[in-house]
Amino acid sequence: MNFVPAKTPLIAKKLFPNYVWNVPTTNKELYLTFDDGPTPEITHWTLEVLKQYNAKATFFCIGSNIKKHPKIFKSILQEGHAIGNHTQHHVKGWKTPVDAYLEEVEKAQFQINAIQQTQKRFFRPPYGQIRPEQGKALMALGYEIIMWDVLSFDWDERVTEVNCLKKVTSNSKPGSIIVFHDSVKASRNMMYTLPKVLEHFSSKGFVFKSLDF
Repeated sequence: MNFVPAKTPLIAKKLFPNYVWNVPTTNKELYLTFDDGPTPEITHWTLEVLKQYNAKATFFCIGSNIKKHPKIFKSILQEGHAIGNHTQHHVKGWKTPVDAYLEEVEKAQFQINAIQQTQKRFFRPPYGQIRPEQGKALMALGYEIIMWDVLSFDWDERVTEVNCLKKVTSNSKPGSIIVFHDSVKASRNMMYTLPKVLEHFSSKGFVFKSLDF
């Protein structure tokens, strides 16, 4: 079973205080994020569901997917969502030398900037794997490293749809950054869970915002 908790422990946040784990607020705000897109089979569906609830989110895109699907990437922007960098080929930070890792990030940023120039540079490491020297180098280049407060585990086929939903609803609180994936692998759990999360928290007066700081 998973040894990574759905709710990020406070100790992890204290060990890496320069990374963004949640948004400090007492307002009823949640921050949905989607990794690994854009994906033809899933991203359009995700955008339509978010639109139904007037929800904004942040999409951490893989550079090679942006290159293959620029129209889908543009549709994310046109719907008013924020964009983040998820490397060019979804590499594992723990197994990648610093220079090669930076090159992966910059290649993905090139794909992003080719479609829309942005002064804000959000980055999320694939698998959550990033070594301190990689993080330090990226922050020196102006990247905000966005981690998370709540993991949905939508990608894990061992997790049922009901448990995926429970992980999100039971662990999210004002300011939580929540991880989903607009990928085929995660589609079973994500497509079940996302509409119910939007309905559940909307009924409690929450709004869903994209990252903007």
